[in-house]
Amino acid sequence: MVISWQVAVDGPLLGIDPAVRDAVRHLRRSLHSTLLNHLGVALSDLGGGVPAVPVLLGCAGLAAWLARRDGRPRWWTPVPVAAVTAALIPLLVVPAKAWFARPGPFNVPLAPDQWGWYPSGHTATSAIAYGAAALLLARVLPARQSRRLGWATAAVCLGVGAGLVWSDFHWLLDVVASWCLSGLLLLALHRLLPRLSPDRTTA
Repeated sequence: MVISWQVAVDGPLLGIDPAVRDAVRHLRRSLHSTLLNHLGVALSDLGGGVPAVPVLLGCAGLAAWLARRDGRPRWWTPVPVAAVTAALIPLLVVPAKAWFARPGPFNVPLAPDQWGWYPSGHTATSAIAYGAAALLLARVLPARQSRRLGWATAAVCLGVGAGLVWSDFHWLLDVVASWCLSGLLLLALHRLLPRLSPDRTTA
């Protein structure tokens, strides 16, 4: 991935980050909106393990129940898929953070017990957990509801990333890289799900 390469070699692409950070700080100071600042933090918090992982597991349970009600084969599949997906999040993000050891937007050196800011764990957690939840539910919901759920999920994940950048919790490229990583994982899950949990017509 180009972003990871640039982070590893401290390449020129990283110049985007301080430019965006400074622009956001200037806008934040000029607006001086407590509401927006609280909203940024609240959106960022949606990317935490709580509530993202419980939402994923809850949606998996709902998807399994709906699949069982509809008489689908292997109706129980969403639950283990959600559990494995939740376990993958730290396995993907934490080693990368430790490897790149990138300081955050305040450019303060990392403490010995810190992993680093790249890639964004909150962004990856929200995108993977909410995205996987939407994919699991999409297989048991009507097409219109599935589309609405997809758009709502995308809005929440974009909100988490925007909140992280607005609140100075992450560089922009930390967020973008996590979106790319999450997108690859969700694409793989999207292609794998029909094999794990086929519809009655394809069983």
